[in-house]
Amino acid sequence: MEQISYGTLYLCATPIGNLEDMTPRAQRMLAEADLIAAEDTRHTLQLLNHFGIKGHLVRYDEHSKEKQGAYLLEQLLAGKNVALVSDAGFPGIADPGEALAKEAIAAGIRVVPVPGANAALCALIASGLPAYPFFFGGFLPKSRRNRREQLDKWKYIPATMILYEAPHRIEEVLEDILESWGDRPMCAARELTKLHEEFYRGTVASCLDWLKEQGARGEFCLIIGQGTEAQPELEAELDPLEEVKRLIAEGMDKKAALQQIAKKHRIPKRELYNQLLQEDEGET
Repeated sequence: MEQISYGTLYLCATPIGNLEDMTPRAQRMLAEADLIAAEDTRHTLQLLNHFGIKGHLVRYDEHSKEKQGAYLLEQLLAGKNVALVSDAGFPGIADPGEALAKEAIAAGIRVVPVPGANAALCALIASGLPAYPFFFGGFLPKSRRNRREQLDKWKYIPATMILYEAPHRIEEVLEDILESWGDRPMCAARELTKLHEEFYRGTVASCLDWLKEQGARGEFCLIIGQGTEAQPELEAELDPLEEVKRLIAEGMDKKAALQQIAKKHRIPKRELYNQLLQEDEGET
């Protein structure tokens, strides 16, 4: 019986700015791959041309990942080797490459990381803030309401926080962080490994002032210190009937107590009333 031989998916890191950070192994993988899947084929073509690499480029981005993902999976199952790259850094971190890696693993295809530059870790080690433990949050939601909800969920995580942000949103994002988390120590890194690489080290509030003076240019990586506030203890949730009895004992009218707790737990008021009645009858 003929043994089926699948191809390999190589997750190739590319430079985040300085082309000298392209590793010899990544160059070899791109040169040897049957297909190169890229977020922006024009951007990746410039990279390939710089290193004299000829390759069959296929677009794979957020908008095409379902259709192109199925095609790439088909090629991998047919024995072709695919090198996946993002516009910069590791594919699969805060980009659609994560989906293809998951699908390949589920199909029994070998997935191999080819390491290289990474913005989050570059910013973290040069931030001056504790590098361990850290929490990587990627990009926060674009909607202000959703962003604030996310920040509230992450407020008490006991770790240094790493976030990515675009220049046109950076100020309003820092304002939301300041409101939700308070004024923590932070480092804002931009243009990492490029000619105008810059680190601002201070606090969230002072970074906001700095941005308003200097202007927001380039993609940002934010390293934010762990909060000092202790997470408030969650009050043990009482049984709905016990909550009604407690409110009545505190002086609330029975009807009002039933209505309040029924609404809170989204259960019929009549059901709660019957439970209370049965308990009263059992005590007499």
